[in-house]
Amino acid sequence: MKKTVFKKLRTQNLIENYNRFRKTLPSRMPKRIFIWDETLIEGENTPTVFMKYSERVRLATALDELGVSIINIGFPGFSTDEREAVRRLSNENYLGSTLAASARIKREDIDACLNSNIREIALSTPFNNLNLKYVLKTNGKEVIEQTVACIEHAKKHGFNVNFVLEDASRTQLEDIIKIYTAAANAGADRLVIEDTVGVLRPLSTHYLISRVREGLDKHCGDKLLSIRCHNDFGLATANTLAAIEEGITHPQVCVAGYGERTGLAALEEVVISLELLYGRNTGIDAHKIYRLSQFVEKSFTGPLAFQKPIVGEDVFSHASDKQVHGMLGHPLSYEAFPPKMLDRKTTLYMGRHLGEATVQAYLDMQGIKATPLQVAEIVRRVRRSQESLDKGEMMITFYEIKKLLRQLRKSLPEVELKRIVKQVVG
Repeated sequence: MKKTVFKKLRTQNLIENYNRFRKTLPSRMPKRIFIWDETLIEGENTPTVFMKYSERVRLATALDELGVSIINIGFPGFSTDEREAVRRLSNENYLGSTLAASARIKREDIDACLNSNIREIALSTPFNNLNLKYVLKTNGKEVIEQTVACIEHAKKHGFNVNFVLEDASRTQLEDIIKIYTAAANAGADRLVIEDTVGVLRPLSTHYLISRVREGLDKHCGDKLLSIRCHNDFGLATANTLAAIEEGITHPQVCVAGYGERTGLAALEEVVISLELLYGRNTGIDAHKIYRLSQFVEKSFTGPLAFQKPIVGEDVFSHASDKQVHGMLGHPLSYEAFPPKMLDRKTTLYMGRHLGEATVQAYLDMQGIKATPLQVAEIVRRVRRSQESLDKGEMMITFYEIKKLLRQLRKSLPEVELKRIVKQVVG
């Protein structure tokens, strides 16, 4: 992918690419990055989202065909139904992806994974004072003891263990090193840094990971690290890339950035950035990304913003006279890369922002001759056709659509909850 775009541009000597300069490439950056997808669990935690089993199978299969290295397919310890769904999913046919499941630092959660083909497990717990006091209602010593016992239990049953430190970005460094060291010595294969409420900046991500690595080197040697960034401040992709610049090889992402609250780093943003801006291999088939995002959008019944990077409807759309005219001259004038890489197409909007230069260029392409007065008249009529549209009717339609979307996203009404409670407890 990167060879067909940037290498070609360099040989044509049309534009400069500062990303190729050796001084801008991080020294710790791994040559191969392995994508870990969380859409089947974190993505389904998006408010009001639920997937039928057939949709989960289709999504897992699509992620496998996409080239995702690790797919987290669920949380068996959540319920009997979820345990059965994970078991069935794990018995489907896959091309090469490793399947993983989530668990808390509870033995019963680990045991819930045993009756499936899952051999990759993500054990998670927070460890800062806020969570110890108000969420876990316990002390740090007990959490470490539970962590060690659960990791040892999981390793005893043949699991590859990923220890996820929730809210690591708001945990004191010495506490991070303390619990990571305990987890590593107990047998954890990979340590995951989670920015649970998305408070890191790229520079602080660099700092945190470098300090964690230094601390681990002193206590238990080098360990594989992973990153999981939430998007509360819109920095999930930037922070994920910063972590990879520090040598992290397994970024955790979601298709189109779905997930709790504002979601996780978007798979497509991380992948395309790594491939094109860093020249790194992710093993992902980019041609399948857009269709996958459309399937997830439909299954989640949660529309993506038209301006969503990579997969939004307007990514390769141009309306202003300056851009349309430039695009008619050369597509790369206003596009970072050819849309055909994602099996997409460029759309030129001929509307109220149309100018005479664009109309003339369009006529030239069509082999149509016109006088300057005729070109001006074409522009006038196109603009008038747009300006004469009934904006009030458009706004009414828009608000009706918004109203329907809100109805789709409603949670269980309180009256229904009370009815269920009354039936159960009287």
